[in-house]
Amino acid sequence: MDTLKDLLYSNDHEWVKVDENNAYVGITDFAQHKMGDIVFVDLPRVDDELSQGDIFTVIESVKAASDCLLPVSGKVLEVNEELSDKPEILNSDPYGNFICLIEMTDESELSNLMGEEEYIEFCKKEQE
Repeated sequence: MDTLKDLLYSNDHEWVKVDENNAYVGITDFAQHKMGDIVFVDLPRVDDELSQGDIFTVIESVKAASDCLLPVSGKVLEVNEELSDKPEILNSDPYGNFICLIEMTDESELSNLMGEEEYIEFCKKEQE
């Protein structure tokens, strides 16, 4: 399982990369591995206002469809349109391919997320 030091992680296996008051959001290597081959990503709409914990995308794999929960509240500024044609890039490079960019409305919600070491321990416990 790969992780990156400069990201924050949710207990639902989404990652967040903070850029001032914006947050890039994607799925972790752990998540994509568990899902299997990804065949479709239902992208959120630009300008959608979402709250922490809302379903922001549904990812379909050969195994099942999985809801992804937004780790931070905010407005969708951008979506990764490449995922419409090539959803499988989330399997090959989950950290190099964000799903959406969020303008955060409550940066204090970042404190609910895990750093890299804490996330690694969380995943180990989930695998037991």
